[in-house]
Amino acid sequence: MNVDTQIILPVLVLVAWSMVMWLWMYATRIPAVRAAKMRLDPSLPKGEQMSQLPPSVRWKADNYTHLMEQPTVFYALVLSLVFLGEGSGVNVSLAWSYVLLRVIHSLVQVLVNKIEVRFLVFVLSNIPLLWLTANALVSAVA
Repeated sequence: MNVDTQIILPVLVLVAWSMVMWLWMYATRIPAVRAAKMRLDPSLPKGEQMSQLPPSVRWKADNYTHLMEQPTVFYALVLSLVFLGEGSGVNVSLAWSYVLLRVIHSLVQVLVNKIEVRFLVFVLSNIPLLWLTANALVSAVA
């Protein structure tokens, strides 16, 4: 693997994890909708019908949404670092740290949804993200 593109693998793993969460979301949501004999109504406000589903089903959808939010910053940072020639070394370790913490965050949210633990993991995941941001800025300015 090219030294400058080692950082792409954590991106691909997080994308793959997002797809796992997408599958898990629908693998639980579709049976829950059927079991509740819900008639899907597009005229209802967003989320109103899904709020009738059991919390453990909704947690997967909530997590999938979370994986479409903050990780977009991670994706932009990694691509920026690759273009800047900084896709190796400590930045690869930081990228893997971020991915690992996001996977842990997902598992906490979808299995137990302990908000205090989930928040702690979320805060911890911001440390490598902030560090990657600083590294990208320093490299871009230098």
